[in-house]
Amino acid sequence: MLFIWPHTQLISNTTMDLFETWEDQEIQFDLSISKALKMRNGEKIIDRLEFIEDTKGNSGDKGVLVITNLRTIWHSMTLARISLSIGYNCIQDVSTRIVNSRLKGITEAIYIQAKYNGLRYEFVFTNLIPGNTRHFTSFIGVFKYTVNTQTLFYNLYRLYRELKLRGAILKNGRLRLLMFEKMYSAVNGVWNLSSEQGNLGTFIVTNIRLVWYAESNETFNISLPYIHINSIKIRESKFGEVLVIETNGYSGGFTLGFRIDPKDRLRSVTKELSSLFRIHAQAPEFGVHFVTTDQIESNEPVLTPPTLPNYDEFEDESTIGVSNTLAAYSVSKTGKEDGQPQYDSTIGLAIETLPDGYTMASLWEVIPSTNNK
Repeated sequence: MLFIWPHTQLISNTTMDLFETWEDQEIQFDLSISKALKMRNGEKIIDRLEFIEDTKGNSGDKGVLVITNLRTIWHSMTLARISLSIGYNCIQDVSTRIVNSRLKGITEAIYIQAKYNGLRYEFVFTNLIPGNTRHFTSFIGVFKYTVNTQTLFYNLYRLYRELKLRGAILKNGRLRLLMFEKMYSAVNGVWNLSSEQGNLGTFIVTNIRLVWYAESNETFNISLPYIHINSIKIRESKFGEVLVIETNGYSGGFTLGFRIDPKDRLRSVTKELSSLFRIHAQAPEFGVHFVTTDQIESNEPVLTPPTLPNYDEFEDESTIGVSNTLAAYSVSKTGKEDGQPQYDSTIGLAIETLPDGYTMASLWEVIPSTNNK
């Protein structure tokens, strides 16, 4: 909590809307293809595979699997409006299993378990090219293991992308720098105004994040990546002029306050922080890098992005019934094991509890009505 007097003067302000990074945080269904394939700043395409079947939700439909450093995208090759976007932060497990594909028969497929907005989902992707398992290597390589010592993984390097409180970010009084991270300044005697009394500590500015830790207890700290910052301000408060930092909704929507004396130093730190914030917005570092074995052996540059087709002329914004799409992948209700059967009077049978927002009638619709959400 930050204690700011109401109706006080805003002295300076830096606000950016570039860091609403939903791509790795959400699961999205049936986005327009131009939106689904639009890479945000810092997002890099690792691989693009054609003739991939979404066996769980669109069995019998050939599609394209696009693997980036933030998410996996699948879209139909025949209907551009049918697509999936699966953020890596939602994924709980990746494995393989034997499935019965409508186009390929009994075959091995990649099996993804994910959770988003309290619902659990399953996704199954089958490579329709006989003997080709390249999508297993590409996807699991990004998400689960390394190819060489310089590869960074999404799961292992969350400090690039997540606000961290009371973390093990220091060693012997020094910040543990991340790969590609450079420290620009460390300011002693900075008050963190998270309590009525405040806490005295050290404020560190790098090219990726800001860090503060208490002088009396290094484990009382915060690591805030720039991708979670909405605004950087100097405001007048009951503590005098303070640096105010607001985070976005993905990190909890916090307001942080720091008092830095004297005022010249406050303005200098704020200017430096705002400048690095803007620079990082243009080319964010998400901490996920990937090279293939072939590229290592041939010393090729890391992953030249494949050329994506232009689907704008085929865009179809008609409603296709997202509720029905969700039902195809949904496993069970939030936070619980598979739901207990409940009697449904419309069909006279006991069925598993449907997720919120679904009805038995909508599940039976072949062509969804336009009022379904």
